[in-house]
Amino acid sequence: MQDFAFRSASEIADRIRRREVSSREATDYFIERIERFDGAVNAVVVRDFDRARDAAGEADRCSAPAGPLHGVPMTVKEGYHVAGLPTTFGYPALADNTPDWDSDCVARYKAAGAVLLGKTNMAFGGADFQTYNEVYGTTNNPWDLQRIPGGSSGGSSAALAAGLAPLEAGSDIGGSIRNPAHFCGVYGHKPTFGIVPQTGHSTMLSPGPATDLVVCGPMARCAEDLALSLDVVAGPTGLDRAAWRLDLPRPKKTRLGDYRVAVWADDDNAPVDREIAARATSIGATLVELGAKVSDTARPAIDARRGYETYLELLHSVMAAGVDRETYEKNQRHAAATDPEDRSDRAVMSRAMVLSHAGWLGANGRREALRHAWREFFEDWDILICPQMAVTAFPHDHSPFNTRMVVVNGEQQPYFQQLFWAGLVTAPYLPSTVFPAGLSSEGLPIGLQAVGAAYHDHVTIDFTRLLAQEVGGFNAPPGF
Repeated sequence: MQDFAFRSASEIADRIRRREVSSREATDYFIERIERFDGAVNAVVVRDFDRARDAAGEADRCSAPAGPLHGVPMTVKEGYHVAGLPTTFGYPALADNTPDWDSDCVARYKAAGAVLLGKTNMAFGGADFQTYNEVYGTTNNPWDLQRIPGGSSGGSSAALAAGLAPLEAGSDIGGSIRNPAHFCGVYGHKPTFGIVPQTGHSTMLSPGPATDLVVCGPMARCAEDLALSLDVVAGPTGLDRAAWRLDLPRPKKTRLGDYRVAVWADDDNAPVDREIAARATSIGATLVELGAKVSDTARPAIDARRGYETYLELLHSVMAAGVDRETYEKNQRHAAATDPEDRSDRAVMSRAMVLSHAGWLGANGRREALRHAWREFFEDWDILICPQMAVTAFPHDHSPFNTRMVVVNGEQQPYFQQLFWAGLVTAPYLPSTVFPAGLSSEGLPIGLQAVGAAYHDHVTIDFTRLLAQEVGGFNAPPGF
């Protein structure tokens, strides 16, 4: 089992099925790795090893596999309910917030046979590109412990990259699956909105409504595991199960040369590091060599800036939903003082924080127009390749949000300007698979998005599977 650390969940499941290794052996193996390596990384912050060993033993005693993940150890993001474990979202006041039931996703992973090792760290409130909070501390990037692993699913990406677990469950509203995948060099899939239940991904101890824009989705070290995991968790919630079924289109193309691919390598709304833009362009060139139809000018019929503003309005309506009255009134005063023609990120955010229900309905109508435009675009194109973040993993920065900047091509940019690339496809509910695209000149991972038409999740995932055969996939960080 010496090479087990970076094996895929699919491979481990197959070996357990063939009785080449027991679930208990696999579980003990990853527990030992967590105990040996996680001190420096701080990814698996809620550990459930005793129950994991018991579950693995039960899996080994079964006469037939429970499902496609039978006996496979895994971890999930801290924001998912697991009966008997705390769900805090990093809030100290919720340290004793312990549900007695599993979230839908966790229940489905368990029903598929997975063995839960514990929960991984997340950004405070799920609202940062970094992962730190007062409850569990700071999570570090296995590629460079002085740098961020991404957020909010930063513990998820760090655990995968360090070989502490073969499969993870993350969540995403502003790139929270995708930017950690980019920063740590792993795979992450943001599903089409609504196809994976959110029930139990919350601080609430009773089931609540789905949150706009939020998706729950898998993270892994290969595209095959994303596809397997998505099949496990996708489907209706308990409230909808009596009526509707999910039938996601399966990929019909088996060669990269058959794909029609648009490349959006950079944009003035959120300029990216030249090396990241060049990586997107080079992948386009590789696809051309393989016979694919590729364009670096094809775009949906949208105003990208207006689309981004619509995303910010919807995003900050979600983020402001739970603020207290005093904060709300403060935001009202700030928004009232903002020039309505000011289209800077900070001004748009300020106005969005006090969006009325009528205002939200207007933003939702603009979102619907975006959805139609993207649907028309994907009638001519199968995949859009674009950046996920402006830069590679940067050093930890716990300064106040409004003072943070990132340096892109030698120039400072607003910290949250990077939301452009996440929001571009989040507002219209599109699926996006982030895949490793090699290392930067500094030796840090670069990840790119492969975006597809709504509900064509398996198409974007399978495209990245085929692409890995040409440009390589996951690489383990040195020292792990």
